[in-house]
Amino acid sequence: MTIDDKTKTELEAAAFRRLLEHLRGRTDVQNIDMMNLAGFCRNCLSNWFEDAAKAKGVAVTRDEARTMVYGMPYDEWKARHQSAASDEQKAKFAQSHKH
Repeated sequence: MTIDDKTKTELEAAAFRRLLEHLRGRTDVQNIDMMNLAGFCRNCLSNWFEDAAKAKGVAVTRDEARTMVYGMPYDEWKARHQSAASDEQKAKFAQSHKH
C-alpha cells in the first residue's frame, strides 16, 4: 500500500478524531483504568496535543488541550464523570508506575 504524506496525515487525523469521539462516549472508563491497562489516558492525549502544538509554534494552553480532548472543560468532565479511585486502582497504578 502506498499512501502519500498528505493522505496519511488526513487518515491519522480522522483516526484520532474517532478515538476522541469514542473516549467522550465512554465516560464509564476512568482515566486511572486507562493508565493501569494501557499506560496512557485522556490527560496524556491532551498533553501530547499541547506538546505537538507548541512544537509547531501554536499557542495552546493545557486547559484548551484538555477541552479539545474531553469535549468540555476538564473540571466539568471531572464533576460529571470522574469517580474517586479505589484502593485497588491506586495500588495498580503505583505498581505499574514504579520505574
